[in-house]
Amino acid sequence: MRSLKASDIMWNHIEPVRLGTPLPVVVKHLLQNHVTGLPMVDDHRKVVGFVSEQDCIHALLVSSYHSEGEPSVDDVMMREPVMISPEMSVVDLAQALGRGKPKVYPVQEHGRLLGIVTRTSILAELARVGAGIDVGRFAEAD
Repeated sequence: MRSLKASDIMWNHIEPVRLGTPLPVVVKHLLQNHVTGLPMVDDHRKVVGFVSEQDCIHALLVSSYHSEGEPSVDDVMMREPVMISPEMSVVDLAQALGRGKPKVYPVQEHGRLLGIVTRTSILAELARVGAGIDVGRFAEAD
């Protein structure tokens, strides 16, 4: 278990969201991929922010109530996300989750996004290794 790394359980098939993306497109991306947050990247895949479901809910409520038009992800994203290395131990990451850290961690190396690790992927791996429960690695689309 100690030898498991973030790179072993990271999800790298989700396309990150680019700066300037309209918020409804981001929301659709979150919902289609069954994730609670996504990293924002520039044209070189450098992580420049993070947007969560909570950020989107608040922004959509405000824009709808005040009829202020369509916000972009740039308006609501967190600009200093917590990121991890692909070499980070899954055990260390699981322990960090208990301290109220994010539910989704961007994995980066040499300044470029490699993928994300979700709380669900950590739970699935711990269940597989520790309890012998075999679950799919990624969420299944409805």
